[in-house]
Amino acid sequence: MRAEDNKLLTQVGPGTPMGSFMREYWLPAYMTSEVDADGAPLRVKLLGEKLIAFKTKEGRYALMDHVCPHRCASLFFGRNEEEGIRCVYHGWKFDVHGQCIDMPSEPSETDFKHKIKIKAYPCVERGGMVWAYMGRRETPPPLPLLNANRMPKNNRNIWASLRECNWLQGLEGDIDTSHFGFLHAGGASLKQADSRNTQIMLTDKAPKYKVMDREYGTMYGAYRPADGDNVLWRVAQYLFPFWTMSPGSLMEEQLIARAWVPIDDENVMFYHFGKKGAGPSNNKIKGSKIHGLGGEVKLKPHDPTSWLGRFRLENNAENEYLIDRDVQQAKSYSGIDTGHIQDTMVTESMGAISDRTKEHLGTSDKMVSQTRRRIIKAVKYYMETGETPKSVNDPLVYHKVASGMMNLPKEADWLLEVE
Repeated sequence: MRAEDNKLLTQVGPGTPMGSFMREYWLPAYMTSEVDADGAPLRVKLLGEKLIAFKTKEGRYALMDHVCPHRCASLFFGRNEEEGIRCVYHGWKFDVHGQCIDMPSEPSETDFKHKIKIKAYPCVERGGMVWAYMGRRETPPPLPLLNANRMPKNNRNIWASLRECNWLQGLEGDIDTSHFGFLHAGGASLKQADSRNTQIMLTDKAPKYKVMDREYGTMYGAYRPADGDNVLWRVAQYLFPFWTMSPGSLMEEQLIARAWVPIDDENVMFYHFGKKGAGPSNNKIKGSKIHGLGGEVKLKPHDPTSWLGRFRLENNAENEYLIDRDVQQAKSYSGIDTGHIQDTMVTESMGAISDRTKEHLGTSDKMVSQTRRRIIKAVKYYMETGETPKSVNDPLVYHKVASGMMNLPKEADWLLEVE
């Protein structure tokens, strides 16, 4: 990859091509469980911007610049009171739209407060997530119709994890299927597989690929010979701007969507949405300390003092992800527990921003290379014309997109089963 393309893909701050492109979309900003009505503000860093989030007593969600426009004190230390946030320095108060609504340090007859407004972003709650629109439009586009984020509360599976690397590294790991048989299951025997499909993947670790562009992004079908005249297909999706749908469960059972939301150029927040009991977390290897994609992911306590204090893993680079070299040699392959931490280790080990000019991609990297080209083309077109992909304005584009595994007769058209 050319250095200039790697730069385009990885830089997400204000005014950058990729940052501007992503701001055209609604972004998962924080989970509803992270804020309480009239509770303390939450530090949220998103696309390189330092922001605060809070929830009012009436249930309104807010996301705004943390800097008070008076003397630049941080509103993180402000009081969440009566449908707004009040700076404790001089008492200036702002509503969820960023408008100053009280200025007690100024004479009552002045209209100065009407002239002061903080940068604040529209927020909407759906499926346990607060979404923010950071784009240029006065009227935001509709929320994307992602079925995995529309599950009822009693059947909802939503969780998050900080990853200390560029957003694209995390996303590309999610659309790379051949690593399953090595990183996650390289030490497993056929007897340890929890299903016939897993046995097939362990037997044939070099699937062939069909990769294609879609109106929402890209899609791959990785296929291997299965029993009889059947073929095992693993289908995964990339959806603009940072969504993935990876395989794991059978197509008819799976309902997931995974967001790789950039915090800044060197950190990304991973959000998993789905139906309880459906998705890659079901695909386990039995009889070993190291589970292929299962196991418990432990998080450190929230650190409210840090802009990177949310959803940090206990197993991290500082403790070498608690790798067990004895287990690596005797049982597992990686020596690291749970698939999510294995993926985190690999993508973070590439550095904060991977130097893709040093890569040598093979046939198993078709989805990765085609997705990069798809994103680069869309961002450059957006910068030249101002036009966005169809998925910005049409929420139905995402509605029927699915991922998962299928066993099909050799002569069957796999695309008909997906669509």
